[in-house]
Amino acid sequence: MISARRGIQSVGIGFRVLAALAAEAKPAALGAVARRAGLSPSQAHRYLASLVASGMAHQQSGSGRYELGPQAIQIGLAALARVDIFAAADPAIAAFTRDTGRTTLLAARGPLGPTIVRWHAGRRPIITSLAVGSVLPFFNSATGHAFLGFMSEDEVAGLVADEKAALAESGIAAIRRQVRAKMCASVDELLIPGLRATAVPILDLQGRAVLVATMMATSAFARDDDEAILRTLQDTCRHLTQHQGGLWPAEVTAESARD
Repeated sequence: MISARRGIQSVGIGFRVLAALAAEAKPAALGAVARRAGLSPSQAHRYLASLVASGMAHQQSGSGRYELGPQAIQIGLAALARVDIFAAADPAIAAFTRDTGRTTLLAARGPLGPTIVRWHAGRRPIITSLAVGSVLPFFNSATGHAFLGFMSEDEVAGLVADEKAALAESGIAAIRRQVRAKMCASVDELLIPGLRATAVPILDLQGRAVLVATMMATSAFARDDDEAILRTLQDTCRHLTQHQGGLWPAEVTAESARD
């Protein structure tokens, strides 16, 4: 009976170490993980070694720092896939991609920021380092802006402190107002040269962006088509929002998004 209790305790401590890794915004040193998990460095090292061996954690060969491993990311994505709105959104965005030919990603707000959970490749492939599991910045991406628009003031203030955002407070407020008014966010070669992106939120019944759908294009795609395709994406996200009881503004069009 004692050994069984010890086994359960060990699992609990292992999850604490995983939670500590997930809470770090970037690969962390052993000491930082130990402090966040409430362990001594030697204890944390033993657990991290086991987590690395199982694929739940990864240790960088150069710096020796630790981060979440592929198995942990896979489990997290599987958990997200079981959320009802995700089950509805994924095929809807896949259909949007088939109909329009535009590469589209779905992102959820993970512990480290907006995290890509699905990538639907369009008819013309887009070459980028982004992939499922990539974390996007809140302040320098269309996806991040779409999430920002529907976060509370306290959450935004916390992000500014954590990320030391270069944007002035008035600039962040302007982004948030624009996203709410137009129900979309666009950037042109801000995050990745040669790539323009437009993101549309999917809201829950509390008015929060539970997911964001972002369509991408390069110079190979005519800009003349962008407005019509944006209207289609907005319609898709509006239906998904209403599907889960969320409210969508009555008058939002691609023309207003252009102004």
